[in-house]
Amino acid sequence: MLEEVKVDVEERFYEFLKSFKTEDGRLKYPSLLEQAAIANLRSLVVDMEDLISFDDMLAKLVLYEPDKCLPSFERAAIKALEKEAPEYRAEIRRFHVRLRGLPQKVNLREIGSDHIRKLIRLEGVVVRSSPVRPLLVEGAFQCRRCGHVTVLPQTGVYVLEPSRCINPACRRTGPFELLESESTFINFQEIRVQEKPEDLPPGQIPRWLNVKLEEDLVDMARPGDHVSITGIVRTEQEVLARRGRLRTFNITIDGNYVEVLGKEPEAVEISPEEEEAIRKIAQDPWVHNNIIRSIAPSIHGYEDIKEAIMYLLFGGVPVTTPDGVQIRGDINVLLIGDPGTGKSQLLQYVHRIAPRGLYTHGRGTTAAGLTLAVLREPRGGMTLEAGALVLSDRGVCAIDEIDKMRPEDRVAIHEAMEQQTCSVAKGGIVATLNARASILAAANPALGRYDPYRTVSENINLPVTILSRFDLIFVLRDQPSKDLDARMAEHVLTLHKTGAPPVEPVIPPELLKKYISYAKRINPVLTDEAKKRLQDFYLRMRAMSESADSPIAITIRQIESSIRLAEARARAALRSQVTAEDAEAVIRLMQKSLMQVGIDLTSGKLDIDLIMTGKPKSVREKLQVIIGVVTKLEKEKGLAEEETIYEVLKSEYGIDRGEAAKLLQQLKSEGTLYSPKLGFVARTR
Repeated sequence: MLEEVKVDVEERFYEFLKSFKTEDGRLKYPSLLEQAAIANLRSLVVDMEDLISFDDMLAKLVLYEPDKCLPSFERAAIKALEKEAPEYRAEIRRFHVRLRGLPQKVNLREIGSDHIRKLIRLEGVVVRSSPVRPLLVEGAFQCRRCGHVTVLPQTGVYVLEPSRCINPACRRTGPFELLESESTFINFQEIRVQEKPEDLPPGQIPRWLNVKLEEDLVDMARPGDHVSITGIVRTEQEVLARRGRLRTFNITIDGNYVEVLGKEPEAVEISPEEEEAIRKIAQDPWVHNNIIRSIAPSIHGYEDIKEAIMYLLFGGVPVTTPDGVQIRGDINVLLIGDPGTGKSQLLQYVHRIAPRGLYTHGRGTTAAGLTLAVLREPRGGMTLEAGALVLSDRGVCAIDEIDKMRPEDRVAIHEAMEQQTCSVAKGGIVATLNARASILAAANPALGRYDPYRTVSENINLPVTILSRFDLIFVLRDQPSKDLDARMAEHVLTLHKTGAPPVEPVIPPELLKKYISYAKRINPVLTDEAKKRLQDFYLRMRAMSESADSPIAITIRQIESSIRLAEARARAALRSQVTAEDAEAVIRLMQKSLMQVGIDLTSGKLDIDLIMTGKPKSVREKLQVIIGVVTKLEKEKGLAEEETIYEVLKSEYGIDRGEAAKLLQQLKSEGTLYSPKLGFVARTR
């Protein structure tokens, strides 16, 4: 097809650059060429929509035979550049045409033999990027016998040397020496693009492709970025060591244009009809109840937990202060529950309904898989690969059985939960990538079932440094109840009989997904009434702690959480202001969460230190008493005998032997005290 019109390709594209006008009648590309010269750019970006409207045959040609068309396009662009900026044209040797906005996107897993040597557009997530290296494009080879220099264009993987010297007086087959000073190099980088989590079919392993980038395309995308890439599909033959070349080939992409897509979930395409349906949903006065009823309808009950999940999906508004301090807007929720209470099903549903969601399990998750991995390349050097938290940037990361992770792997999420970044310093690479994700985690009680007579930190195998970073913590307990059990049995039996939940979701899942994306465009602000309600709640809770013997009921971290939750509730109703009603609803939910996990079982008072430090005030006071007794006995006798400690604690402080032994063992396990010999303890110096 191209042979018939190959003479016209360069002329037609030159005519396009010279004469294409925008809707307001301005010449588009001559001005872009002038701007390229001013900004010292080495390429011209052409919109395919413009080319199709000017000459659809030319647009088809470049899609089906890009290897023959693109060189003609570039010659035409250089010709146009000579006219618009002759001085700049004299300075540069290479000038490229980048095509963006191809009419049809090809899914990454659909790319196959039909697309070889064709120009396509694909979208995905960058999971790996190699260092930028110089690539030889024109080699200057000097004959070692006669000294004549031959310039040879380079293609393929390996360096091509001249077959023989072109000097008529020599004409020998070498040897040749590469003269780097006279050769031409360009920047080269290889990135790995993987399917987007939201596009991945259930139960499938994500597929990936390597994309080769040159010159001004290098370093345009980093691991974790969502990108749209225009490129030519290539093949690379597989080679088996010591056996030869195989019949199978690997597919790669020669990048022509790279666009980093907006990471915000509001970048999801929403049709006018869907936008109208979304606005209609938001006008309903019971919009919050409708959304809650649409979240995991196959799971019966858990209205408070589903309300918390609603806030997590919509999220609050991040704040950056003038001095550069960032306050996160994403909400983290932890579910602690007995086996069989539906935690995993909730997490699975949320990661599917979130505009950008990832699901991972604690047993099979490592620190590198969760944050960043530094890998060694086959050709030497180190490269970065993004983990689950980086890939779920601007989305939701669901971590099931977080308590089953190894302690050394679990610490990796500390930074991501508060600073919302993932940092690595390994193998000569020091990097920090964004991980602005909401975390929905689930954990099982350490003893199989949740023990209401133990604190939350004693019930689950999680350090308090992670517990304190969750905005809301809920306990799912499996307690026999005649009425509730009857409703649960009816719900499950109906679900299995009909294959659908007894109550259909008010909002279909796909529309709910787009509703969340649409709502994230709104950044609600606090009204004076909402601000006063939240302030009164904070001051009221703090007033409970004013006396010396009272535990601390709430900290500034909880007031920040309440602001995030209130903003999320306003977003869920597509409101630009946070009302007093939002503040009251959030306060009720926070109190519900604190009553489940923040009550000191000894005093019966609300004590936030249960979450912040793992020890209520009553326990901390008793531990201080024991340390004081041990210190006193050490001064008197050199070592403190355990029996004497128990007697003093019983007679002077009313602490019985069983509780004293437990507290003494706790101090030993923490390293505050140790046993120099059997039956005696001493302070650790």
